[in-house]
Amino acid sequence: MKKNFIIIFLISSLHICATSSAQSLQESINAIISDKALTSATVGICARTGDGRTLIDIEADNPIIPASNMKLISTGAALHLLSPDYQFATRIGYSGSICNGVLQGDLYIIGGGDPTTGSKDSIATSLDRLFCSWEKFIRDAGIRRIEGKIIGDGRYFEGMPEHPSWLWSDIGTYYGSGATGLMFYENTQSFLACAGKQVGDPVEIAPSYPEAPWMEFRYNCTTGKTGTGDQLYMYASDLAPVAEIRGTFGIDRGKKRVDCTNKFPEYTIASIFADFLKGKGMTSEGPADFRLCTSTKIVPAEQITIIGTTLSPTLRQIAFETNHKSNNLYAETLFRSIGKSVTGSACYDSTYVAVNGTLQSLGIDTSYGAVMADGSGLSRQNHISPDFFCRFLTAMMSSPYFEDYVYTLPSPGSNGTLAANMKNCPEDVKTRIKVKSGSMTGVRCYSGYIIPTEGCKEETIVFSIMVNNCTAPTWKVRQLMDKIMAALAAAN
Repeated sequence: MKKNFIIIFLISSLHICATSSAQSLQESINAIISDKALTSATVGICARTGDGRTLIDIEADNPIIPASNMKLISTGAALHLLSPDYQFATRIGYSGSICNGVLQGDLYIIGGGDPTTGSKDSIATSLDRLFCSWEKFIRDAGIRRIEGKIIGDGRYFEGMPEHPSWLWSDIGTYYGSGATGLMFYENTQSFLACAGKQVGDPVEIAPSYPEAPWMEFRYNCTTGKTGTGDQLYMYASDLAPVAEIRGTFGIDRGKKRVDCTNKFPEYTIASIFADFLKGKGMTSEGPADFRLCTSTKIVPAEQITIIGTTLSPTLRQIAFETNHKSNNLYAETLFRSIGKSVTGSACYDSTYVAVNGTLQSLGIDTSYGAVMADGSGLSRQNHISPDFFCRFLTAMMSSPYFEDYVYTLPSPGSNGTLAANMKNCPEDVKTRIKVKSGSMTGVRCYSGYIIPTEGCKEETIVFSIMVNNCTAPTWKVRQLMDKIMAALAAAN
């Protein structure tokens, strides 16, 4: 009898301690979000343990704009469906026939959705090494001269490259480049910009890399006042090879590289590879893009003879870069690749169906808490609740690739988008936090995991902190959200 009383007493004491601790945590976080910087903001917070105990629930069911927290879903679903070792394939092939070393037909660079081709990213294969591989495929096939064109074939991804809800001012920027079947240099175009001598003078600006002689670039940009920074935006469409850069460039800015979108990456890579082959003594009629060169007959994919294939870095590597650098192009590629894998189509409508099915296979009820428009979070039509993020993150803990998924998430203070977070926190606290940030005008979000110092997966804290409609300075909001993450970390 005495033994049973002791057990009951201990259980009751643990319950009281847990309840007291939860109340203390709730009070701490309520105090943080009562800061006047968040007076006009919509705040949603959800925090749970891996075994389902709720620690914090503040408007957790309210779907709001997640910004780049969307990448948590894109990378996680892609890893779960496709596996961390998945690689994108780029194939080299030809139409026509080879006679006495002469290709009487066209050479094709057939994209398979590799977002790293020609990229500045450290994980990408160097362009020279990649082109040498392709040249070897061609020579091994017995081709010494090409009578036709070099064609950039991006048919692998159907539909619009960018989501139709993206803002017009975003789709001309480097971070607003849509995913295409054949990509190059992350579908961007670099310019060199230099302010004029006086405010109001034209900005000195010119394309630097890659060369795009088929493009007509127009410049309607002026030198701005001191402190106005870089406010240059390109306006472009894949409907015509014309683009205009508008806006201002502060007079106190030094000469700077400005990256904008490239709406014709297929033509670009075909042009650069044609020049590469010419330098190796292999001539052709030059580059072609199946969208721009209507005079070139593009044969059906099944009629192209494939002579070689190169592979991208692994999906695990690409997901790591996606989440650490918040790379929109990579995220859209992974998102649309889910659609391609499941339905055979990478258009957004098909992708929604495929992503929804993938989440359901993880055991997630997708009937409430989430409206997904794109994979990167650039669209303001995305609406996800903190509760949904916590349900997704918890479900990923049961995926066979959970460790790979956590590996892709940065910690506060690490290189990338979290470099400025939690600077004064101990290193052993920051390394236990694995989180993705998300931000755009008026939006600041952090969702992820807090790994316990000791213990099992069930004691991991899964959390989502989301702020919308906020007019306070970004640095101020970041400080408050850092305090919330620190409070959660102290709870385990």
